[in-house]
Amino acid sequence: MTDTSDFVRIEHAQKSFGKLEVLKDISLTVERGQIVAIIGPSGSGKSTLLRAINDLDALTGGEIWLDGVQVNKTLPHRQYEKHINEMRQQIGMVFQHFNLFPHLTVRENVTMAPMLLKDLSKAEANKLAEEQLDHVGMLERIDYYPSQLSGGQKQRVAIARALAMKPKLMLFDEATSALDPELVDEVNQVMKKLAEDHMTMIIVTHEMDFAAAVCDRVLFMDQGVVVEEGPPEVVFKNPVKDRTREFLRKHIEGAK
Repeated sequence: MTDTSDFVRIEHAQKSFGKLEVLKDISLTVERGQIVAIIGPSGSGKSTLLRAINDLDALTGGEIWLDGVQVNKTLPHRQYEKHINEMRQQIGMVFQHFNLFPHLTVRENVTMAPMLLKDLSKAEANKLAEEQLDHVGMLERIDYYPSQLSGGQKQRVAIARALAMKPKLMLFDEATSALDPELVDEVNQVMKKLAEDHMTMIIVTHEMDFAAAVCDRVLFMDQGVVVEEGPPEVVFKNPVKDRTREFLRKHIEGAK
């Protein structure tokens, strides 16, 4: 029987693409309201682990649990589709490249999923969109098209769109890495505000300063395993593992 007291529980996660083993027996938990950063070099499995949480990258082995319910159940196709759609409504995900519909306005991008998946009326979805866009500082651009927005503004709309589904968990997959440096802070400020609201978040990031300032825990991944984890003040200032120290030293040198 699985212990469901942890909000997110990953048990013995394994993922292979052909002969390439990307995740190697990863087990970890995230408590409700925690903000967890995942750091590590490119190709270490960070994004694959994040995508596995909502079964976008189906695991080769292992289990993912959210709030006591197994996400990656083995079910007949129709039952699985119904189950995973219900689970994904509880998991907001923000990608590196925004994924907004270019032919829809900001309002339409945010209202589409609540109307389709939660059967909200147009008026109810509009009210929800206005609330979430106001939350991320984008209400005044509600009738703009994505082509009329900066990268940072697009990402804030993408966050509002995810929040409009009222998720239990937010996943951020390098949400600022495609942005110009001057636009990074406006997205980070929104994520900091979510942290203050005690939203449970798992964040794949290259921004060590942000992770140190906002996150409760930091996981360092390399070659498909979690090498080290702990509070940011320990992982960043006094890491135990040589591989963590080497990565942080190279990252600091590269940032100079």
